[in-house]
Amino acid sequence: MLLVYMSLTGQTRKFVKKFEWETLELTPDNAFTEIHEPYIVIAPTYEREVTDVLFDFIETANNATYLKGVAGGGNRNFNTLFCFTARDIAKAFDVPLLHEFEFQGTINDVNKLKEQVANLG
Repeated sequence: MLLVYMSLTGQTRKFVKKFEWETLELTPDNAFTEIHEPYIVIAPTYEREVTDVLFDFIETANNATYLKGVAGGGNRNFNTLFCFTARDIAKAFDVPLLHEFEFQGTINDVNKLKEQVANLG
């Protein structure tokens, strides 16, 4: 499964690197890349203006049809805003919220997300 993500502080990148799967790190320079394979989004928690590259990518060409789910990272100190970006993406594109993790996640978070991806069929 392709992991598509953005990382401003490096926390999400550190989490994604634990998978040893194919990845695509989004930046404003490649946000409109068209793909033709199933993927999940790993979304950090930031204001919508910051995470627009994730929405731009999903909405490019037919990318939304390949989106299988989303996972979110953040800081639990955000309280009800913890992982809200991932929740927003899941709701907007009607895909499952697969997992939420704090900071760069743990090996337990990696295993839980791998299990959720395996269950996607």
